[in-house]
Amino acid sequence: MNWPFRALRLLMRLTLAQQLVLLALLPAMVATLGAIAVLTRQHLASVTELMRANAQTVALQVATVAQIQLHSMDRRALQRTAQSGSYQPHVQQVQIWSEDGEILANSETTDRERSEGLQVVAPIIGDDGKHTGKVMVEISLDAVQRAKRSVWINVVLVLAASLVGVGLAGWWAARRISAPIRALGEAVDRLGAGEDAQVAVQGTAEVRHLQHGFNEAARALSESRGELESRIANATAELASKNQQLEVASQAKTRLLAAASHDLRQPLHALTLFSDGLANGETDPVRLQRIGHIRECVESLDRLFSELLNLSQLDAGVLQPQWADFALDHLFDEISRNFRPVAEQQNLRLVVRKTELWVRSDYVMLSRILNNLVSNSLRHTTEGGVLIGARRRGRGIRIDVVDTGVGIAAHHQSRVFEEFYQVEPHGRQGRDARGMGLGLATVQRLAALLNTRVELSSQPHKGTCVRVMARAAEPAAAAPVGPAALPHGAGGEDEASLRGVRVLVIDDERTILEGLQVVLSNWGAEVMAAQTRNEALALADEWDRPPDLVVSDLLLQGGDNGLDVLAALERHPRGIGEATARLLVTGETKPDRLREVANSGVAVLYKPVSPKLLRQAINAQLAAVRQAVL
Repeated sequence: MNWPFRALRLLMRLTLAQQLVLLALLPAMVATLGAIAVLTRQHLASVTELMRANAQTVALQVATVAQIQLHSMDRRALQRTAQSGSYQPHVQQVQIWSEDGEILANSETTDRERSEGLQVVAPIIGDDGKHTGKVMVEISLDAVQRAKRSVWINVVLVLAASLVGVGLAGWWAARRISAPIRALGEAVDRLGAGEDAQVAVQGTAEVRHLQHGFNEAARALSESRGELESRIANATAELASKNQQLEVASQAKTRLLAAASHDLRQPLHALTLFSDGLANGETDPVRLQRIGHIRECVESLDRLFSELLNLSQLDAGVLQPQWADFALDHLFDEISRNFRPVAEQQNLRLVVRKTELWVRSDYVMLSRILNNLVSNSLRHTTEGGVLIGARRRGRGIRIDVVDTGVGIAAHHQSRVFEEFYQVEPHGRQGRDARGMGLGLATVQRLAALLNTRVELSSQPHKGTCVRVMARAAEPAAAAPVGPAALPHGAGGEDEASLRGVRVLVIDDERTILEGLQVVLSNWGAEVMAAQTRNEALALADEWDRPPDLVVSDLLLQGGDNGLDVLAALERHPRGIGEATARLLVTGETKPDRLREVANSGVAVLYKPVSPKLLRQAINAQLAAVRQAVL
C-alpha cells in the first residue's frame, strides 16, 4: 500500500478535534511558508544587489585614481591604490589590469579569512575617452550568508509563533465543535445502559437543534422502556403464576396417574392370573376362544400400563445403563421372535436383516427402544411391512426401523417424541391401533441415557424411517447379553415344573392371592398365602422348613411394606435365609417408590404380570439362589 493511502488511514484514526486542528494547521503552515519564501528571496536579492553596488563603487573609485598612474605606468602608485581599495569594508581583493590584460597591481586582504566572493570589473578611461585598463574588485558575501542565517532564524521563530497561534485557535474551535458531539456520544452510551441521557442545549444553532432532537428522542425512548419493563414485569409475574399452576397440575397429574395406575393394576393382575387358570386344562374350543379374547384385552391394557411404568422409571432415575459389548444379531433375533406372530396376524411382513455388527450399549435399554419402534410401526402399518437393519456409519452403527405405514406429516414430526402426543391414525382402527402417546417419549428418554440420538424421517401415505445411533464394538467371543443369558429353563413355555417348590405368597388383595395360588398350583408348586405381616410370621412359626421362594407385594395393608416384611422374615428364628429366593410384585409407579425398590436389590416385577413372565422370573431367581448356594 502506497503512502497516500497510509496517510489517509492514519488520518481516519484521529479524533474529530485532532482532525479539526490538523485542518487548521495545514493551510496556515503552507500559507506562512509560501509568504516567507517569497519575502526571503526578495530580501536576499536586495542584500546581494547592495553588495554588488558597493563593489562597483569601490571599483570606480580605484579606476579614477589609477587613471593617471596607469598613464605613467607607475607600478608603485598602482599598488598603493590597489591596497587602499582592499581596505574598504567587505573587499577581499583588488586588481588593476592593463589594456592587454596584464595585472599591474594586486592587493588581497590578510586580516580575515577568504570566503565566497562577488567580482565586479570597472573600466579605466583615459582623457581621450579610451579604455586604458580595468579594475577588478572582489567583495565578500559573508554579509549575504549572515543575512540568510538571520532570515532562517526569523522564519523559524515566525513560523513557530504562527503555528502555535493557529494551533491554539484551532484547538479552541475544535473543542467548541467536538465537545457537544462528544457529550452526545456519552449520552448515547448512557441511553444504551438504561440511564438518564439528557444533554445540555448549548453551542451553535445547528448543535442546539441536534441536542434538542436527541433529548426528545431520549425522553420518548425512556418512556417506551419504562412501559416495556412494566409489561415484562407483569408478563413475568403472570408466567410465574401460570408456571406454578402448571407445576401444581403436573404434580397432581403424577399423583393421580400413580394412584390410578396402582389401583387399576391390582384387578388387572388378578385378571391375568385367573385367565391363565381358566385356560389350564380347558379343551372346549368355544371357551378357549373366549379366554383368548380375554387375554388379548389384558395384553392391550398391560401394554398401556407398561408405557406409564417405563416413563415413571425414567422420571425416578432408577434406570442406569449397564454397558456391555454384544452382537446386534442376538437382539434382532429376539425382536423377530417377539413380533413376527403379531405381523403375521396383521398380514404384514417383518424383515429382520442378519448382521455381523457388534455394539457397545445397554442390552435392555436398546431392546426396549427397538421394541417400542417396531411395535409403533406395526400399529400404524396397514399393508406392506416393517424392515429392521443395521449398517456402519463412521465410528458408529446406525440401526434403521423402516415401515410402509401411514407416515407422519411434517408439522407433526417435531412433536411425536413428546409425552401423550398422538397423531390421528389413518386406515386401520383396531382396538390396539392407539396407545397413550408414551412409546416414542420413552424412546427419546432412553436414547438420552445411552448418550445417543434418534432421528425420524417420514412422508404421509409412504412410510416412516427411524434411525438409532449406537457405538460400534469389536466382535468378541463373549457370552450373549440379555434374555439369552438367563439360566436354563427361564426363557420359554417349556420351563421345568415347579413341583416340590415351596412358595410363600404375600398380597393384601384376596383376588390376587387366589389367582397366584391357582397359577402356582397348576405349575406344581406348594403354595402358602398371607395378606399381612402377622399372617406371614404366623406361617413361619408353623412351617417345618422355610419356603424356596417368597413372592410379595410392595404395598400392604396399614401402610406396611413388602421389603419390611421380607426383613422381618429374615429376622425370624425359623425364617428365610440365603437359600430362599425373593421376588417383589408391585403396581407402584411413584418415583420415590421405584427408587426404593431399585435400591433394595430384590428382583421386582411390575403389575400386571403375565404368567409367562412370572414363571421366567421365578425360574431365574431359583436358579440364581441355587448357584449362589453351590
